[in-house]
Parts: sequence; structure tokens; C-alpha cells
Amino acid sequence: ENCFVPISEIIAVEETEFNKKQRNIGRWQKMAKLHAFTVYYVKKARNHRWRCSEVTFWCVDEHLCNQWIQALKELLEMQKSRPKQLLVYINPYGGKRQGKRIYEQKVAPLFSLASIFTDVLITEHANHAKDNLFEVNIYKYDGVVCVGGDGMFSEVMHGLIGRMQKDAGIDQNNPKASLVQCNIRIGIIPAGSTDCICYSTVGISDPVTSALHIIVGDCQPLDVSSVHHNNTFLKYSVSLLGYGFYGDILKDSEKKRWMGPMRYDYSGFKTFLSHHYYEGTIAYQPAKHIHGSPRDKESCRTGCHICKKSEKQLAEQNKEHGLKHEEGEEEWKIIKGKFLAINAVNMSCACPRSPKGLSPAAHLADGSADLILVRKCSRFDFLRYLVRHTNQDDQFDFPFVDVYRVKCFQFTSKLSEDNESNVMDIGKKRFGQFCRDHPACCCNIVNSTWNCDGETLDSSAIEVRVHCQLIKLFARGIEENCKDEAAHSQSSLEQLL
Repeated sequence: ENCFVPISEIIAVEETEFNKKQRNIGRWQKMAKLHAFTVYYVKKARNHRWRCSEVTFWCVDEHLCNQWIQALKELLEMQKSRPKQLLVYINPYGGKRQGKRIYEQKVAPLFSLASIFTDVLITEHANHAKDNLFEVNIYKYDGVVCVGGDGMFSEVMHGLIGRMQKDAGIDQNNPKASLVQCNIRIGIIPAGSTDCICYSTVGISDPVTSALHIIVGDCQPLDVSSVHHNNTFLKYSVSLLGYGFYGDILKDSEKKRWMGPMRYDYSGFKTFLSHHYYEGTIAYQPAKHIHGSPRDKESCRTGCHICKKSEKQLAEQNKEHGLKHEEGEEEWKIIKGKFLAINAVNMSCACPRSPKGLSPAAHLADGSADLILVRKCSRFDFLRYLVRHTNQDDQFDFPFVDVYRVKCFQFTSKLSEDNESNVMDIGKKRFGQFCRDHPACCCNIVNSTWNCDGETLDSSAIEVRVHCQLIKLFARGIEENCKDEAAHSQSSLEQLL
């Protein structure tokens, strides 16, 4: 069998004790003494799954064998993007409570094989990892790894971003602040009930695949949205901000945590039957600097040219203006109406149940979010819209669905409790008093909740701004399924040989 492997996907090289009982060694069986070394490498399988495979080479010349080992190890040392030391947080309670077992049995042996040193902390309570990231010397690590679901990733992300802003003296409560990029990469070992972020950035929720992406030192920038209310920082979001349908599902499911993952199905069905709509006003600034549209047929993939253009623009912007750069006051678009769902996504939000996600053409690192507005419609039409998330039909091809690519937006509900909110000075001028004709006694029965990456927000009036490529993951985006992938990497091994 011929196998072509690029140097970047070799995991480790080790001297091997030759086993005389080994089969298929032909004429080598007649030799007096054999010397061998084993190359461990990434083997790609279907559906973006990676596995650690190995091949052993042997010969009678000990000097030649050592030369090969030394040459290969030197080539691996030249891979500067590979991590040497990692800080690992394990959530032992997330998902099916398998985080610790998954790490110890599937991930730790691979890190050891790749000579990666780890400091492991098993979290004991909520925000343990977040608080710890403000105390440890994070700059001695090449990356931070979280073992758990999307909630665990969110906790690590908030801790890392917050620590960076604190060290740089940046006030996170200022919605217009230019945040410092986090160059310490985050690795995700999926072990939760939902692993949307891992699925959308790697293509599969598999602990071994994710561990191998970390080992080879992949790097995928990721946009992050900051969410504020009245000049007060609330949360960061990397996947879904949902008001209405998805907010109601989360709010109801939180009361039924005893049901486990099944609570999402139950709450989803219940929320669909209730068919609540919510009235409000949205103001947004279009992402005019972005190439592409939410209605494109092509998805964001490894080496995405649109994300690369955004990366280049970001570098030029930082070089010219530094962190003090502020966006000019561009025209705001205003939309008022009654909505069943308002969704803002920084990525496709794909998952096994919805392979395309909420916005199939959303990009991971282009500095924009896709704002999806589902207006009031019949229950049957809304069901048709939801079903299209599970098939290949265009989910935006409905008269009651609008989608925009934006760099920031504001939302104010038409409720008396939000009447006093001053999301921004600009909000007062544009939105006016929305609840003048709505007495307080009837407003709260139609109030919804924002779902921010699986956590509820206290306020329904928010301001959201996208920060281009604020963090980096140990990932490479979703690769195209290409049959001649091996031929593409042939030249790398030929150079080695």
C-alpha cells in the first residue's frame, strides 16, 4: 500500500523494538539483527473523522535507522505551530458525565505520544475555569483545552477574552471598545450534550479527531460577538443569539434539566405549539466590507478566500489605526414588526440534526453575523421553515423570512419594561417610546428571552457588535471531501524521501 502523508500531519516518530514474531517481513527474517522506527500519522476517514495510524520501517543498518529518526524529528521540530504545553480544563458533569473518562482514555495518550506537556484542572463548580484563567500565568501555555460541551467552551472563552482585555486595560463594558485579539488558541474536546461549535469548525464531534487537530497545531480564527445592555457587558457569543422561538425553548428547558438532553425536544415541541410572536424594532449596520451573501450556495470551508480577505483587511486596519480605531457612523437600517424568531449567528450552527445549520453560508472569520428574521406567519408555514433545516432545500426561500449580513445590530422589544432602556443614545433617537400604547399589565405576558450560546440573558434590549477574528481555535474549518486528497499531499512526502 502506498501512503502519502505531509510532514504537518505526522504526529510522532519513535524508535521501535523489533518484534521477531511480526509477519510479512519477507527476507528480513533471515537477518541477524533488525533496527526499526515507527511513524505515527493522521489517517483521514469519512465524514471528517481523523484517526492515529502507524507504519513501521526496519533495516539492518543501525546508523541509517538513527539517521532517519533524527531527520524526521528535526522536521517535526520545524513545525512551530504545534503546541508544547497546554492548560486543560475538564468538566466532569457535562453531557453524560464522561468528560474525565474521555480525556484520560482517548486524548491523554495521544498528547503523551506527541510529547505535549499538560496541566489538568477538573472543574468543581460553574465558572471555575473562567475564574482560574484570571489567576494563572496563561502566557506560558501554547493553548487552552476544554473538555466538555458548548457551555464549557463558553466559560473558557469568556475567561480567556476577559483576561486579555484586563491585561490590556480595556473596559469590556464599553460597547464600542476595540478588543485585543487572543493569540492563545482554544482546543475543544467534545464531551457534552451539545457540541455545535466543534461540529461547525471541524465537521464532526469526535474527541480523537479534535485531539489530533490540536496536536498538529491547526489554527482557525473565529469571530466573536459582544452583547451589551445600557453600556453594561452581558455576554460573548460565537454561535447563536436567538430571541423568540429559540429563546423560549431554552427558558422552558431550564426548568426541566432533570430530563437530560430530552428536555430540548420536549420544550421545542411545546414552544412550537404555543406559536408566540414578539413585537419589536431592530436597527442594524450592513457588513458592506464583506464579500458574499447569506444566500450564497457555497459554504465556508478550509482556506476560505472570503475569511482570508477579512483577515488581510483586519491586519491593514490594525497597522494603520491600532486598537484606537473606531468605525465611522454608517447608515443604520430600521425594521419594525412582529417576529416568531430573531436569530443572529456567527457560524452556520450546523449539528448532526441540522447538517446545514441555521445559516449554511455563514463564515467563521469574516467579521460579520447573519441576522435572520422570521416574521409572524401561520403555524404550518413556520413548520415548513423548521423542516428545511434538516434537508437540502433553501430555508430562506419564504416571504416571511429575511436575512442580512451585519456587523452590528440593536434590538428593543415593544414592552414597558424596556421603555426606559437606553441601549445607546442612537437608540433613543431612532426607536422612540415603543410602549406608549401598551399598559404595563399586559406587556410581560408576551416577553421572550435571548438565547446566547445556550445561556439566557437578563435583558431583551441588547446591542450586539461583531469582533473580527477575536479568538483562535485548534481547528482548520471543515475540509472538502476530496477523493484525491492523498495525491494532493504526495509532493510533501516525496520531498521527505
